Amino acid sequence: MGRLQGKTAVITGAARGIGAVMAKRMAEEGANVVVADVLDTADTVAEITKAGGSAIGQNVDVTSDDDIAAMVEATEKEFGALDVLVNNASIFAALQPKPFLQIDNDEFDKVMTVNARGVHQMTKAVVPAMMRAGHGKIVNIASGTFYYGPPGLSHYTASKGAVIALTRCYGRELGDKNIQVNAIAPGLTESEALQGHTGFDPARGPTVQSRSIKREMLPEDLLGSLMYLITPDSNFVTGQTLNVDGGKVNL
Repeated sequence: MGRLQGKTAVITGAARGIGAVMAKRMAEEGANVVVADVLDTADTVAEITKAGGSAIGQNVDVTSDDDIAAMVEATEKEFGALDVLVNNASIFAALQPKPFLQIDNDEFDKVMTVNARGVHQMTKAVVPAMMRAGHGKIVNIASGTFYYGPPGLSHYTASKGAVIALTRCYGRELGDKNIQVNAIAPGLTESEALQGHTGFDPARGPTVQSRSIKREMLPEDLLGSLMYLITPDSNFVTGQTLNVDGGKVNL
């Protein structure tokens, strides 16, 4: 029996990349998985069901309260409860690194709205369902960029700093409701969306060399930390950010 047998997990940004890899692992561990994304979720759902897992796809813009409410309703109707939320949706691979002097207000606002406010909107909508279930696990995907401030990604870094801040605040506010809220801060990860993105080439070599474990980071490197944070192993852990980057940043 899997460690998530009987649980229902929602993961945003799960049509591809890190989110898809996480969705498949949660399904392998027995969870009913809700694959949420603005992109087509059919391939991820098909892979999960073909492997014997349970999943549904939902078209969700994390900045749309209507989309999110419809997803929560569909989740409870299909699976009866909602136990886990992974806030993974984010604008990153679509960015072209540039000096902050060249980032206009529209681009800054878009990154902050999706990456930070999207976490706020999703969490606010899902918590009542978790309270009905009597428990919950929330994992926010932050970023190691918050700790070292790489050039060219000031708006992204600011948005992920906000995710870490929200994680701490939500952990405080939800502790007495048996809902644990934590974050994972990945290093530069060679996800599906990042492959072939030449804008990040200048960072690739130096990033690997700055790590204690000197290799590229893959989405699969996040799965152990994810499982820890969404299973009973972390029942007394909340408001924390787990840095997973091969030892680039020592906290």
